[in-house]
Amino acid sequence: MTTKLPVFYSPLFLEHDTGRYHPENSGRLRAIVAALKAQNWDDWLEWRSPTPPDAQGTRLTDALYAIHPQKYVAAVEYLANHGGGHVDPDTVVSPQTYNAAILAVSAWLDGVDAVLKNQSPAFVLARPPGHHALPDVGMGFCIFANAAIAAHYALQQPGVQRVGILDWDVHHGNGTQAIVENNPRIAFCSLHEFPQYPGTGRAEEHGAFENVLNFPMPAGSTIEDYEPIFQQKIVPFFQAFQPDLLLVSAGYDANRDDPLAGICLQPSDYGVLTGYCLQITPCILFGLEGGYDHKALAQSVVETLKRCFQQQSPTSV
Repeated sequence: MTTKLPVFYSPLFLEHDTGRYHPENSGRLRAIVAALKAQNWDDWLEWRSPTPPDAQGTRLTDALYAIHPQKYVAAVEYLANHGGGHVDPDTVVSPQTYNAAILAVSAWLDGVDAVLKNQSPAFVLARPPGHHALPDVGMGFCIFANAAIAAHYALQQPGVQRVGILDWDVHHGNGTQAIVENNPRIAFCSLHEFPQYPGTGRAEEHGAFENVLNFPMPAGSTIEDYEPIFQQKIVPFFQAFQPDLLLVSAGYDANRDDPLAGICLQPSDYGVLTGYCLQITPCILFGLEGGYDHKALAQSVVETLKRCFQQQSPTSV
């Protein structure tokens, strides 16, 4: 029997209110949910609610505080409880942001557990995103460093010796890299438009243990530019590292139609990129990062999951 693909989602993620004109808004998740439910994938998808924080015991706080100082976490909670504000000019805290961000971390932890249990992919459909967040400050729409937290949590699980993180968001995951680059048990790789926000991710950044691989991409790059890099560099890099789990910071803002960047991928190209990830390991947790054209974003997530299904049952999708 084919294992269903878990999708971790909660309506609470819609309540992180960034404002009517902010690109990282709840409409992103509404579009993805509608597109996935329109596929009639009842036999393939398993919608799961993340474990509530009050049912986590110390699991969530231990994972969170391993990356973020308690002072920063408390400051976000305080700001949310007192009407909201900003942690930087682009990064909004609303009254429900803290609760949504904590639940997003919980969803990533649940996703790690599901992938390790099933030895097959899962998807975290959560917001706010996380790959720009530094230990003591949020930035770039991000509050907590979801992927980095999940990687460190995974390393505490039985049988997990190494974790890979692939960031295909169009913006460099500066927060993730800063947190993991000194850990020899984590390998980080990013493809991103350069120069673009946040201005990090140069090719000469290799990490303390040659565990970082960055590919700055010029505006106008297409799948014809991405594929040779995956074939010749990224897949061999991770295959040599032999991760027990691959986390994908799945931003979809490298789409041609995205308003915030200039890379020219198509939604179907994310199925191609997912196929390369599956050459590395079937143990993949995809977690939503960016993507701001709702139609392109939603279709790209569909293509990602479709490729996972094809891997499990090539004649069924």
